[in-house]
Amino acid sequence: MENERTVLVVDDDAKLRSLLKDFLQGEHWQVRTAADGLEALAAVRAQRPSIIVLDLMMPKLDGIEVCRRVRQTSQVPIIMLTARDDEVDKLLGLEIGADDYLVKPFSLRELAARMKAILRRTEGMSGKFAGEGADQNPSADDSLQYGELRLNSRLHTAELQGRPLTLTPIEFSMLELFMRHPQQVFNRLQILDATHGFAFEGYERTIDAHIRNLRKKIEQDTHAPKYIQTVYGIGYRFGGGNSGGEHDV
Repeated sequence: MENERTVLVVDDDAKLRSLLKDFLQGEHWQVRTAADGLEALAAVRAQRPSIIVLDLMMPKLDGIEVCRRVRQTSQVPIIMLTARDDEVDKLLGLEIGADDYLVKPFSLRELAARMKAILRRTEGMSGKFAGEGADQNPSADDSLQYGELRLNSRLHTAELQGRPLTLTPIEFSMLELFMRHPQQVFNRLQILDATHGFAFEGYERTIDAHIRNLRKKIEQDTHAPKYIQTVYGIGYRFGGGNSGGEHDV
């Protein structure tokens, strides 16, 4: 698949675009660039990148609006870049569908590591990167069911009451973690490690934003969730006191 290693870098800073392009090409990525939000949307439609690195502050359309519009038609992974260490900006980006964020200035190696970690959780990506064959026949270990939720990790599909769910890679990875370990309590750093491939203090609140997004997609009442329970002072667990997840806690 010719675009499986394609990244779209969107930033109005020409020097940063050039720096990121040179570095990521050295990491064996195909790199496309855009200088503003309108160029970014056109590039997403035309080039269908594997992942987007998206600046928050840009002319014409800012990163928040670009992310919002991309999420209307695509679940391509998005890493948001922000020049301000502002919790509101970061959480807003995550709330509308960004998978991760980095605050400028950032380490190029860290950016590359995060890109790879997110793509490892997209459909069949780890096997493709390793040169493995893609076996599309799901096994029992690939299929999970809890209450009215069904998930298949090999086919990267999730359903609620028989209806397909549209999940970002991080949301899918998070749901798979919970469904494989019902009743187990996970703190935020554990969820970060499982879903992002790394965990460190200061990014735990990103989990709260992803949890809110996931609840909107699977819970009938987000204020009285049936599936994803908050364990106050610790983190989250999946399901209540019964294995079928049919009753609120």
